[in-house]
Amino acid sequence: MDVAIRAYRDDDIVSMMEIWNEVVLEGNAFPQKEPLSVEEARAFFASQSFTGVAEKDGALVGLYILHPNNVGRCGHLSNASYAVKSGLRGARIGEKLVRHSLAKGRELGFRVLQFNAVVKTNHGAIHLYEKLGFVRLGTVPQGFLLDDGTYEDIELFYHVL
Repeated sequence: MDVAIRAYRDDDIVSMMEIWNEVVLEGNAFPQKEPLSVEEARAFFASQSFTGVAEKDGALVGLYILHPNNVGRCGHLSNASYAVKSGLRGARIGEKLVRHSLAKGRELGFRVLQFNAVVKTNHGAIHLYEKLGFVRLGTVPQGFLLDDGTYEDIELFYHVL
C-alpha cells in the first residue's frame, strides 16, 4: 500500500474528524468520550506540536497527533495518538504513522515518546510498539473505562528518541 505521511491542511479537517471520531465512538482506545465537531476538530488539531495525515490515492486513511506529554522540566517528553480508518487497519498504516512520529518528535526536539494509556486489549498496537522498540513500563489496573462500562488495564510505554 503506497501511503504518504504529510502535515495536515485545513481542507483535511472533515476527513480527519471522521477518522478520529470513529475511534472515539468505538470506546476502546482513546480517552475522549465525545466526538469532535468540525470547529472543535480544527482547534484541536491546530493545537498540537504536529498533526500528520496518512494519504493514499488522494484520500485520508489515518492520522496522528504529537504534543508534549508534560510541561517545564518534563516538556522534553512527548505523547502521540494514532487513528486509522476502519477497514484499513492491519495494512501497516499505523506502523508508518508511528515511525513518522518518532522521526518528527526527534526533529521537534523531544527526547522521549511516552504512551500513558495503551488499553491492554489493544493487541495490535502493543505488538507494533514492541516491534518498534518501545519499552513497556508497567500496568495500571483498571485504568481505562470501556464503552460498555467495564474497566480494562492500561499499559505504559516509552521510546527514547
